[in-house]
Amino acid sequence: MTDLTSDRRISGHGVATIIGAWSRPGAAYAALADALRQAVLSGSLPLRTRLPSERELADALQVSRTTTTAAYDALRDEGYLVSRRGSGTVTTLPERLPRPGAPLTRPTNLDDDVVDLTTAAPQAPEGLHDAVRDALDLLPRYLPTTGYSPAGLPELREAIAARYTERGTPTSPDQVLVTTGGQEAIHLLVAAHAGPGDRVLLEHPTYPHALDAVRAASARPVAVPSGPDGIDLDLLASTVRQASPRLAYLIPDHRNPTGTSLSADDRARVRDLAQRTRTLVVGDEALTDLTLDGPEPASFAGDGAGTHVACLGSASKTFWGGLRIGWVRAHRDLVGRLTAQRAHVDIGSSVIDQLVVARLLADRDAVLTQRRVMLRERRDLLRDLLAQRLPGWTPNLPPGGLALWVDLGAPVSSALAALAPRHGVRVAAGPVFGVEPGLERYLRVPFTEPPARLERAVDGLARAWAELGAADREPARAEPSLVVV
Repeated sequence: MTDLTSDRRISGHGVATIIGAWSRPGAAYAALADALRQAVLSGSLPLRTRLPSERELADALQVSRTTTTAAYDALRDEGYLVSRRGSGTVTTLPERLPRPGAPLTRPTNLDDDVVDLTTAAPQAPEGLHDAVRDALDLLPRYLPTTGYSPAGLPELREAIAARYTERGTPTSPDQVLVTTGGQEAIHLLVAAHAGPGDRVLLEHPTYPHALDAVRAASARPVAVPSGPDGIDLDLLASTVRQASPRLAYLIPDHRNPTGTSLSADDRARVRDLAQRTRTLVVGDEALTDLTLDGPEPASFAGDGAGTHVACLGSASKTFWGGLRIGWVRAHRDLVGRLTAQRAHVDIGSSVIDQLVVARLLADRDAVLTQRRVMLRERRDLLRDLLAQRLPGWTPNLPPGGLALWVDLGAPVSSALAALAPRHGVRVAAGPVFGVEPGLERYLRVPFTEPPARLERAVDGLARAWAELGAADREPARAEPSLVVV
């Protein structure tokens, strides 16, 4: 049975803003139905959203009520809307369309002949070897101890706290918990706040492993669309008020996968929303250091006074994925709770890795200067290669992060990802990043590989695209028959 539980309500003006210029030659109701269907499938109009009445939408679009009624009726018949007395009209999906849930898996049989672009992570920086050598020199002082540090080594917590303070968020070491990678930080925060059936708000699209953490807790992910201009803060606020999530997970800087960032004003609005609604808002700052154009974004935590804002970071993107070190910056009471909870599954991170990260943080400016130059060159190269070999695709040009978010012009992302390995490249399809179904028009393409491998990858994608036959398609409306899984 279709779930009529509504996570949010959207106004007629809100619908008009989302669908934009929708009219075209032919029957007006059919054009409106097409626009609404496309909005549902793309995720810009989330599932379980209560739509305005036919009259309210007609007034907002300046059309007759007959037009909106006929459009709603057509979408009900197709399974994109469902209505019951007292519940209003709610967005949904036909049963024949696929639901999200396939996790982003890593290949176990890595082949050098296949360029793996499913992972957006850089290689180790030049300074890593020196940092490891320095860490080994410091190791003897810890050998007389047990080596366990549930909250993290004091010197690393101090280094992380100093970094937040430098960015304008006064922080003491007892407001920092060191974790075994950023993924553990996400799991700890979700598990501490949400259980079976509880709502957790996420942007759509988002980081797939954050979705994994929500589903592992048997919590219910609630999507707020975030498009080329970033997240809709009005819709975010209304969703928080109506869905009452236990936790909201956002990526404020160079968001994976779309590359957008919150402005300083938007960050302030989110912090105010967190305090007013007493909803913990988690800002994943794993990509903050990888700003390639313009100034580094302001700290998501602001002045750090808010008790309902937490930040998490990771050494994996800034330095190297082989360093399994992440952290949480939050109110000291929450840090204490997370430390106690962590002890059930993990009683401390690697001492060597923590010492290495502390050393890299001390030398971060030199390390990151080289890294940013390299990533900027590879980003621009990848965009040029795509323009040359796949001119029908529309990639963005993010000012930071590790990947391009590419509009393919047709909803064939999953099919392309399935074909690509036989042409020497492996990619993650758009739906992998979806909180809800859709995103078949999009593909994430990281620019972390060396130039020669990026060229091989784009050549492989071009061959797969040609085999798919999608290059000859007209940019398609999101009809059900065109959704490829």
